[in-house]
Amino acid sequence: MTTIKDIAKAANVSVTTVSRALNDYFDVNEETKKKIKQIAFDLGYSPNIAARSLVVKKTNTIGLLLSSVTRSSSKDNIAFEILCGMNDRAGELNYDLVLFSTNSQKQMVKSYKALCHERGVDGVIIMGIRLDDAYIQEIVSSSITSVIIDISIKGKNVGLITSDNINGAKEAVNHLITKGHRRIAMINGHSKAEVSIKRLEGYKLALQESSIPYDESIVGDGQFSELGGLEAAIRLLTTAPDITAIFCASDLMGLGAMQGIRILGKNVPEHVSIVGFDNISLSGYATPPMTTINQNKYEIGYQATQMLVDMLEGRNVSPQKVLTTELVSRESVREIRS
Repeated sequence: MTTIKDIAKAANVSVTTVSRALNDYFDVNEETKKKIKQIAFDLGYSPNIAARSLVVKKTNTIGLLLSSVTRSSSKDNIAFEILCGMNDRAGELNYDLVLFSTNSQKQMVKSYKALCHERGVDGVIIMGIRLDDAYIQEIVSSSITSVIIDISIKGKNVGLITSDNINGAKEAVNHLITKGHRRIAMINGHSKAEVSIKRLEGYKLALQESSIPYDESIVGDGQFSELGGLEAAIRLLTTAPDITAIFCASDLMGLGAMQGIRILGKNVPEHVSIVGFDNISLSGYATPPMTTINQNKYEIGYQATQMLVDMLEGRNVSPQKVLTTELVSRESVREIRS
């Protein structure tokens, strides 16, 4: 492997001059820099990033800690779109992105903090973590700079990126209300997801502002899965057949709910209207195409990376950012005429 000593010998200059030339220091004249860089190229020189990081104590590497990655979640493209946003912005900022995952429901041999130190990342973006995760408090109270997606936890070195889940859910339910629906059920995710808590809050606010009583009996959990949405829809419509619309806290549960409605011999939207949340690709190809709330998944990843790098490089940055959502109206909602 070619070293800077080899380049110095070939260029007939000192090792210090080679080092400063390759790092574009102003005190090396341009002609010498050009000569040294050409020799480095000709000799196939590649800088030792690991050695350099030991000197500057910085690797220009950020981690993405993703919890509970499973094959069954591949139908939901949310994580992929967020990852694309992270990867693009990291590249633009000259950072490498390292993915490491864990299952928070199993006892881990290594903590999050240990994983971050082992992989030598400067900072970490955390996604897919439950509120009851055993290790999350460890990382937010540590010296590791982190940005968490969708969990509002405060810490000295912690940032937050999330969508406006309350207003997004509120807009979804208001859309159903303006179409004449009054008996509106909700299929939520689970109680250990902050987005579930926020989306339920938005659902309740929309009902309250339209003087529609909140009925806990027509709210059920679907665990953010297609099967969970199917089972919840059957359960809700069997116990409360007067339901005319269902707001689903994720599109994946919405797709399952559509299947459940069909199993009961009903149709969407003729008998039951559906509104989802997330605007995953499949929602537009459902039969009928699903009305949903769009959250900018790519932008979440992009902004999370920008925030983390700003924090790492000492720039003054707001510790949290809430991205707007918007209603995407399709054919899964019908108007009820009085």
